[in-house]
Amino acid sequence: MSDQKQNSPRPPRAPGHLEQEESKLWRLALLFLVLLATGLAALSWERLQNLPYHLGALPIGLLVLSILFAAYAYGRRREVGELKSLLQNLQERAGVTPSEEQLDHLSQLILRSQRSFKELIDSFDDIAFAISLDGTLRTVNRRVSDLLGSPFTEIVGRKIDEFIEEPQRDEADKGLRRFIETRRWSGVVRVRVKGNSRALYFDCVLNAIVKGDEVVGASTLARDVTEEREKERRFTELFETLQEGVYFSRPEGKLLDVNPALVSMLGYSSKEELLAVEPSGLNLNPDEDPVLGRGVDDRGGTRTREITLRRKDATPVIFQDASRAVWDGSGNIIRYQGTLVDVTEKRNMEKQIQQQEEFRQYLLESFPDLILAVDLEERYSFVSSRIRDLLGYRPEDLLGNKIDDLKDHSSELVTLYRDVVSGKQLFAACEYGARHHDGSWRTMRASASRLFDAKGNLSGAIISVRDISIEKKLEQQIIQSERMAAMGQMIGGFAHELNNPLTAILGVSELLQDEGAGEATKKQLSMLQQQARRAAEIVQNLMYFSRPPAPGKSRLNLGELVDRTLHLHAYSLRKSNITVDFLSESGLPPVVGDPHQLMQVFLNLILNAEQAIREARDRGTIRVRLGHTDDSVWATFQDDGPGIAPEILPNIFDPFYTTKRPGRGTGLGLSICKAVLKEYEGNIEAASAPGGGAVFTVMLPIASGGTAVAAEGTATPSS
Repeated sequence: MSDQKQNSPRPPRAPGHLEQEESKLWRLALLFLVLLATGLAALSWERLQNLPYHLGALPIGLLVLSILFAAYAYGRRREVGELKSLLQNLQERAGVTPSEEQLDHLSQLILRSQRSFKELIDSFDDIAFAISLDGTLRTVNRRVSDLLGSPFTEIVGRKIDEFIEEPQRDEADKGLRRFIETRRWSGVVRVRVKGNSRALYFDCVLNAIVKGDEVVGASTLARDVTEEREKERRFTELFETLQEGVYFSRPEGKLLDVNPALVSMLGYSSKEELLAVEPSGLNLNPDEDPVLGRGVDDRGGTRTREITLRRKDATPVIFQDASRAVWDGSGNIIRYQGTLVDVTEKRNMEKQIQQQEEFRQYLLESFPDLILAVDLEERYSFVSSRIRDLLGYRPEDLLGNKIDDLKDHSSELVTLYRDVVSGKQLFAACEYGARHHDGSWRTMRASASRLFDAKGNLSGAIISVRDISIEKKLEQQIIQSERMAAMGQMIGGFAHELNNPLTAILGVSELLQDEGAGEATKKQLSMLQQQARRAAEIVQNLMYFSRPPAPGKSRLNLGELVDRTLHLHAYSLRKSNITVDFLSESGLPPVVGDPHQLMQVFLNLILNAEQAIREARDRGTIRVRLGHTDDSVWATFQDDGPGIAPEILPNIFDPFYTTKRPGRGTGLGLSICKAVLKEYEGNIEAASAPGGGAVFTVMLPIASGGTAVAAEGTATPSS
């Protein structure tokens, strides 16, 4: 009996126990999948909503993990099925001792199942381990071994405090009671492994291990988010320390978040105070649409623009705004993010620079001198607009041209530039003649100095040019007046000295005629008297011109004044082979004026006619005609010279206007004539004669109550 008891086979385990194992396994699998799904939802929702970077790879990784676990569970179920089949066979053979082969097969299945589970856990990229409530590590995967730097066998069964310095045990105990109640916890934990000063961050999900409705430990799945936290920290530091303003806003313009720089730019004391401001509160005009808002049809593209916002103290501030949209998973715009760069000072500086540039331009435009800048290639690099007034050209007519390539350029100006640029003279000046665009000549004075760039390198010369035509002509006029005054004094002396011998000659010749000289002698004496009287008349005219009577208006015979002037200038006309055709009406009414001034007018007209004829031909004729109308007496002076060009005619009476080269005329003769005649309410006109030449007509009003004075007859032509 005892032998039978000892040799009787051990009753096999009931199949119900395996079914319980199978059910427990499936429940564990489902629980794991639920936990994974929950972790996926929690992590995806929080991170995707709050973190500034993309976490789209996290759900995919968890999904792959779930699939692998499902595959593992399926394999375990097959193994359990094989075990069930094996046990069923054993039960059918109750009382039969299993063979060693069957026992080996069963052991191999169990070992293979454990090995597959271990391989599955080790294949996780995340940390997975089980820990008891006292901190003893029960099982870990390969990632834990890699993290702690110890093999699996040296980790399992030891306290976790032996491997990490942070978090410490007392910190973990604070939340232990709450974990036992909820049996689940998730969050980010800061971990520092012993022997490693770097702090690591893990996003953990803890689930309670329950035995007999009592929590005995926790299974932990942790994902390393250190890099993400570092990026988040760096982003936060950048966000907080960036000098440019950074903002997040709703589409309607309501601010969601701002950095301290923007708070300071807008003059608020705190972020909360600024975030509480309504969108329209940042507008200079609250009735306008919010500056930071966008329309409903906006597609969220990047927008760069310049805007003006209202500070807390109501002063405006100008920003350079660059913003773009942020979309949710459905493609809807949930917010805008952008940067604001304060460009108020820059715009103010630009405005000041523009005002300074305008002032410089106005200064150059208003400067009485022409400003020229010539570079080292002898080209005009700057020409002020005063050139229009001085020479009749536009600045662009000279810009880029060489100073010696222009028509009618001045060699004196070129020499001045080269002397200054070469260093021969640091500052120099010269006078030169310049031809105006209308053909007239001007006298210019140029002053030049060296021109340097911003680096102190020589870049050319700066030249200031002033029109001194008036000064030079006034100077010449003064010299001419002084010369004429000296000549008048000399002529007066000569005339006085000549009067005495001429008086003697006339007296002696008359006595000789009265003494009964012969007929031939009387004829010669008559000729002598005639020439002596002529000489006396010339002397009288010279004295009248050189020493005129006291200034004042008197009644004059215009024909007599013209005749005196012609006699005074007769020698010069004969020398130039110019014949004078003088004809005057008899009984001309008197006019009122200064005889000396009027003789000066007639002399200027005769001189101009003489010079015009001499420039055109070797000989010519001046026709002088006098007449009167009901209210004026007129005199015309016509020459057969080249005439007056139509474009010059309107300017011919302007002061200092002349078509002659410098030194050939002052340009004051005709202007003086017009001024003298205007003083006596008269006038002078110029025109081109039909057959060629120029015609000048002088008109003076008839003296009131005038009757003919010293009536002139018809004068014979003189030469």
